Amino acid sequence: MNKIMNVKELLSRYGAGQRDFKNINLMAANLRNMNLSGIDLSGANLTKANLTRTNLSYANLTDAILTGANLTETNLTKTKLTNANLTGANPNDAILRHADLHGVIT
Repeated sequence: MNKIMNVKELLSRYGAGQRDFKNINLMAANLRNMNLSGIDLSGANLTKANLTRTNLSYANLTDAILTGANLTETNLTKTKLTNANLTGANPNDAILRHADLHGVIT
């Protein structure tokens, strides 16, 4: 079961140096323009999340659910997206340099 976390708590913990946010529920979260480089969101539920222009470089999104997420101009450089579900996601102009896309579901 995914732990529900609000954006304010996530940003507070990230700012304090925490990077492990495995299996959390951020469904429909607004993370637009955030810097979350190196975050571990493996197994997280990011269904319909707004990740427009968010920096997720070097992040771990293995097995994450990004169904219907807005990934417009999202920085996914060297991000691990192995087996992530991107069904219905909007990746317009997303930066995918050296991203691991093995097993991605679209």
